[in-house]
Amino acid sequence: MDRDIGPHMRVPEQRAPQQRSADGVDLRFSVLGPVRAWRDGEALSSGSPQQRALLAALLLRGGRTATASELIDAIWGDEPPSQALATIRTYASRLRKVLDPQTLVSDAGGYAIRAGRDALDVTVAQELAADADKARASGDRCQARTLLNKALGLWDGEALASVPGPYAENQRTRLEEWRLQLTETRLDLDLEVGCHAEAVSELTALTAAHPLRERLRELLMVALYRSGRQAEALAVYADTRRLLADELGVDPRPELAQLQQRILRADEELARPADEPAPAPAPMRPAQLPATVPDFTGRASFVRELGDRLATAEGSVMAVSALAGIGGVGKTTLAVHVAHRARRHFPDGQLYVDLQGAGARAAEPETVLGAFLRALGTADSAIPDSLDERAALYRSTLDGRRILVLLDNAHDAAQIRPLLPGTAGCAALVTSRVRMVDLAGAHLVDLDVMSPEEALQLFTRIVGEERINSEREAALDVVAACGFLPLAIRIAASRLAARRTWTVSVLAAKLADERRRLDELQAGDLAVKATFELGYGQLEPAQARAFRLLGLADGPDISLAAAAALLNLDVHDAEDLLEALVDTSLVESAAPGRYRYHDLVRLYARSCAERGEEPLEERESALSRLLDFYLATAAGVYALERPGDRLVDHLEPTGHAGLSFTDRHDAQDWLYSEAGPLLACVRQSSGPEVLRRAIDLLWAALDLAESGANSKQYEAAASFMLSAARTCDDRHAERRALVTLSNAHLGAGRFAQADQEALQVVELSHDGRDPLPNCWALNHLGVIAIYQSRHEDGEKYLTQAIEDFRTGENLPGEASALCNLSRVHLAMGRTASAVALAREGIEIYEGLGHTLRGANARYALGIALTRCGELSEATDSFLEALKVFRDSRQRLWEGMTLFRLAEADLVGDNAAQAASKAEMALTVLRGIGGEWRRGNVLTVLGHALDGIGQSGRALVCWREALAIYDDLGSDEAAGIRDLLVQVSPERA
Repeated sequence: MDRDIGPHMRVPEQRAPQQRSADGVDLRFSVLGPVRAWRDGEALSSGSPQQRALLAALLLRGGRTATASELIDAIWGDEPPSQALATIRTYASRLRKVLDPQTLVSDAGGYAIRAGRDALDVTVAQELAADADKARASGDRCQARTLLNKALGLWDGEALASVPGPYAENQRTRLEEWRLQLTETRLDLDLEVGCHAEAVSELTALTAAHPLRERLRELLMVALYRSGRQAEALAVYADTRRLLADELGVDPRPELAQLQQRILRADEELARPADEPAPAPAPMRPAQLPATVPDFTGRASFVRELGDRLATAEGSVMAVSALAGIGGVGKTTLAVHVAHRARRHFPDGQLYVDLQGAGARAAEPETVLGAFLRALGTADSAIPDSLDERAALYRSTLDGRRILVLLDNAHDAAQIRPLLPGTAGCAALVTSRVRMVDLAGAHLVDLDVMSPEEALQLFTRIVGEERINSEREAALDVVAACGFLPLAIRIAASRLAARRTWTVSVLAAKLADERRRLDELQAGDLAVKATFELGYGQLEPAQARAFRLLGLADGPDISLAAAAALLNLDVHDAEDLLEALVDTSLVESAAPGRYRYHDLVRLYARSCAERGEEPLEERESALSRLLDFYLATAAGVYALERPGDRLVDHLEPTGHAGLSFTDRHDAQDWLYSEAGPLLACVRQSSGPEVLRRAIDLLWAALDLAESGANSKQYEAAASFMLSAARTCDDRHAERRALVTLSNAHLGAGRFAQADQEALQVVELSHDGRDPLPNCWALNHLGVIAIYQSRHEDGEKYLTQAIEDFRTGENLPGEASALCNLSRVHLAMGRTASAVALAREGIEIYEGLGHTLRGANARYALGIALTRCGELSEATDSFLEALKVFRDSRQRLWEGMTLFRLAEADLVGDNAAQAASKAEMALTVLRGIGGEWRRGNVLTVLGHALDGIGQSGRALVCWREALAIYDDLGSDEAAGIRDLLVQVSPERA
């Protein structure tokens, strides 16, 4: 059994009230695996194999009586022993003592087991399968999948394992066939809900185990086709046709041949279930609209106009409406209100996104499409990388469904075009500060300020009629001072409502002075500043300072702890200020303990800080404190993940202690949740005074480069900081920036760039002032040399790295270089020393309690042991590493370990498991690791597929790998080319 996913001993779960015997004892039985019984969760002895055969025969009769002769035939068939009847009675007596007399009863010369339906795992599985059929028939495919997975989860290996007799053999065959049928149904559902990439791995293993089962081949072809692997899908058909002809002398069934033709035609209909009129790869019904405000006021004509427009989406066209207006005019409020009223026209759901169009970094369409596809039920592994592919999949997913898409705060038409559904039945509602005149077919709506009557009505609803009726003129003065802008009115009214001692006249007097303007905004947006001035002018001094300083940070949001550091306050005082700013609507609470600015409010806050209200020295100090907070905390996370690593001793000093963690999972959670703000802080800190700390922060947060989710942003930040270091002519900073960028490029598979950067570090390190970058650069050079088959160079670099790490008493660095040197020795045929070096690395890591990097050492040991033929130990080593990598969210290393497990399975002649592992590696490594690593996985997958008789599909994998290697100019191309030449013409 595959140890990576093998089941553990367990008591079968029950779905209804537990079956109890007469004395109230809970009895449960299992035949979907070894024949077992439990009383109140405690395992009972079921006796000898023949006694278990008797128990199984009784259990599978569903409470009906089995005569003695029937039981004799079941256990011994045509050759019963002379004392068969006495033996049956002995077995029954023993079982009655183990169970109880009320459970195993004598009846009409035979025996029966009286137990409730839910006491036997087979019955539970049958009920789950029946419920799954009902759920699927009603259209609830997610529930059907869940139920089938529960049913299949009841199996614990082979049914009736080790139970003798013809009856058990027949039942084993029947139950295995049923298991396969359930699996096929569940896989069919997987494809319907868009989990085709994940299904490929399981289907590859199943087709290897059941090569003549055409339904599995059909599902595999569809899964490959929907994963963008058309050539492999066609190769599966060719392999199947050849196998059926060789083994049975028949052609594939018509359904399989028709599927091949559809794939050859690139049939678009194949992207959705054949038995449904509209595509539904994801049955999820998103409901993402923000809450509408309870005091929505006015805008009746706009509500009616937009509502009528959206209603037309039920007809033959897609409705697109675009609202434009200045900031604070109420575009979002109106759009959300209209969207809620129109929900009945869009029963399949509503999508919403803030496109951040008025900010410095508008949301990328591909990022938004990824979020939308996930909300629609598309698995991560099924989401393409490019913008065009994501947009095409998005439109396909929406085709035939009635979805409303609210695109809030758009930058321009170019940003939203990929986000438009494009088919009848759907509608898009867009808000933006600019008119979308270049958005073809859009219904344009220009939203102006409120009328005086509407403005007064909104003000009254928030403040209360009692206070307004006696001061109507003062109230009119207030809304006029607000420029009749809804946001300004809401801020003013909220402040007045919160201050019962104020009269409306007091507020009007406060607003009588002329307000300054936001210099950064265009003339049409001048009123927005008056809106923000209104709220800002009413802040207490400490609140105003917090508002100004927090606006300086570039991140998408900020945590309470980071805000406290920036403000130089304790957490409780900072929270009081932030919550007060939330109350004034100047700051939003993004989530518990996290805060963010509306993009225009951030611009205003910065203008307040930069126009002299906050001295330059204080602004710089605030951002410096934020950088210190991130650096100190990230250094603590690094130290927890890498105990004994000397980097933390050679980082720039900080004036803030940062957060501290005792649990590595909590530390990881912090690092990944802070990735956006942290990397934004790095990029914002490019001046000479803070440059070194920012680059050190990047180095301390290097786990982000290997996580997959943040790799590209990390690489961009490293590249930016390298340019900044060179601009500042800071060699110290340049060396460290080069190390971080080399590490990022190494993880991304861009070895030539990583090599060049590491060599530059070595060249810049001759002064010996900062030896640590040189140590790691040598380590990088050694790894790159391994990948480029320059083994003598690799040995030279890594030997020097080990010496330098030892000089610096950096044990984790030494262990890393030792493990990498193990790879070099392995490539040079020195297997014994390769194993010894890897074990030496593990010993160092274990002595330091180094969990994550210890997994890297076990990865290296597994490679060496595989080469030595110690496959069992190698697999154990890989599985230990895999568990840590998954636990640490290191997708790159998770994928590479699956790849190495596939290699080990291949060496051990277990091609089916190798193919399954290689498929999983491809799925995990999607979008990370680089093309060279993908080529390696495809090569191994090709060998595994060839080993299970899928030679046509193997050829496709090898040809794709060859194209990758040729494009990269890699040495591996020659080996693949030779391999393809060796393939016989029949197989080619």
